[in-house]
Amino acid sequence: MKKRTKPISMSVAFILLIGMLAGCSAAETVDIFYPEEVASSADDFDLIDLAAEMVPLAQSPAKFALSMPTASGTAVKKNAKAEIDYSNITDGYVMVRFLQKTTKQLRVLVTGQSGERYTYTLKQNGDWEVYPLSDGNGSYTIGVFEQIDGNKYATANTVTFTVTLKDEFAPFLRPNQYVNFTPESETVKKAAELVKGADGMYAQVTAIYNFVVSNFSYDRQKAQTVQSGYLPDVDAILASKKGICFDYAAVMTAMLRSQGVPTKLVVGYAGTAYHAWINVYSPETGWVNSAIFFDGKKWNLMDPTFASSANESDEVMRFIGDGSNYTAKFLY
Repeated sequence: MKKRTKPISMSVAFILLIGMLAGCSAAETVDIFYPEEVASSADDFDLIDLAAEMVPLAQSPAKFALSMPTASGTAVKKNAKAEIDYSNITDGYVMVRFLQKTTKQLRVLVTGQSGERYTYTLKQNGDWEVYPLSDGNGSYTIGVFEQIDGNKYATANTVTFTVTLKDEFAPFLRPNQYVNFTPESETVKKAAELVKGADGMYAQVTAIYNFVVSNFSYDRQKAQTVQSGYLPDVDAILASKKGICFDYAAVMTAMLRSQGVPTKLVVGYAGTAYHAWINVYSPETGWVNSAIFFDGKKWNLMDPTFASSANESDEVMRFIGDGSNYTAKFLY
């Protein structure tokens, strides 16, 4: 993390990156489903040991205007089974839909310039799904796979292209399958209400952070029963004011992105527990990769679901520590 060249004088703590609850254990399979084996006409892919590459972004984001993903139809790879619309790759996303009726599981594999492979669920209802190009600029291959049997999947469609983003923050400012919102979402309306009158990005993040810490609770029953392939419904989570770590991350990411704050939903490990948190971009410091607040003297790490569930106990704050307990694997 870059050191600040000037001290910031503020009367409140400024949260730059907000993390999710450590109670999301390794047994809580809310992360992406990883097929053990994907069968294609050419070869098999081992999708177990996936790791995300942190994308270095140093420029300031362009002036923000909320832009919704759309399947424009100007660049399409389509066959009888699946359609991949990559018309808007310069805006940091692709859209995919399956065209045939099926009861089989469907997966989308996104491989960027880093070589890391992101495996997503594709719904069977024929609707478009949005997938981010988290690796930034470079070459990508998008594959659509249909289940044959168990963890064997056959290639339904694939396309390769090269991306040059209009704005390198684009993948982290728009909705996608994991952070799904629209201008009409209650989550977006609530975010606008929370940041009304806030002076600058720090105050916006603080307002959203304080709301979540004060109002959300961890849903232990859901954590015990959630199924692989689960996707957060941010408005339903907001209405219930409870959820698992993945839910917290999705709601806060949606709120911040809707207000023009570049935000990464991160999946990885907090200690040995599988966990989700968010990284936020600050024009003064660049990307901040841990949950932190500024108390007028120094930066400190903060994880709101750790803090809210344990009432900011000394033990929890020691665990949060300097961020060494956090290991990122995937960015969304």
